[in-house]
Amino acid sequence: MTTLAERIDALLPQTQCTRCGYPACRPYAEAIAAGEADINQCPPGGAAGIVKLATLLERPVKALNPANGIEEPLTVARVEEEHCIGCTLCIQACPTDAIIGAPTQMHTIVADWCTGCALCLPPCPVDCIVLVPALFEWDDDHARQGRARFVTRNQRLDDEARASLKQHEAEQKKAVIAAAMARARAQHQSTSKS
Repeated sequence: MTTLAERIDALLPQTQCTRCGYPACRPYAEAIAAGEADINQCPPGGAAGIVKLATLLERPVKALNPANGIEEPLTVARVEEEHCIGCTLCIQACPTDAIIGAPTQMHTIVADWCTGCALCLPPCPVDCIVLVPALFEWDDDHARQGRARFVTRNQRLDDEARASLKQHEAEQKKAVIAAAMARARAQHQSTSKS
């Protein structure tokens, strides 16, 4: 049986844009379910999204809260290639791994994976990313794909963090062993000289 937060999350556009005031769609859904957030904080969901949430929760429909932004046509990010310096800051900011590239190499954005969240714009030091009109309508399939890519990205980041921690712990153990062996050698040398 699905929870109320899961049903709410299923109605959100899954752009993971943070404009609702929460770090992603799922935390916003949980806040709505807990009565901590209102149903009108999602600009990408717009009026249609508010109607869906109001219907599910049997609440009155209300206007989008202007503090969260305005409803706009869907856009996707595009890298102006001649200006990209390959810093990777946009890659780190993208919640759906829609940006592909390597350090010091030009980056590109997979438009079908981009949710239009615009989170890649602020970290770009050369302002080489622009938002352009999407050539597709954002629908439930795109929302499902956006959620799946977001979940996959977070799992990858967690795996990388765990691997880095294990490597750090292994290096610390090697350092402790090396120091102990150095002390033992030094002690052995001093006892053999006396």
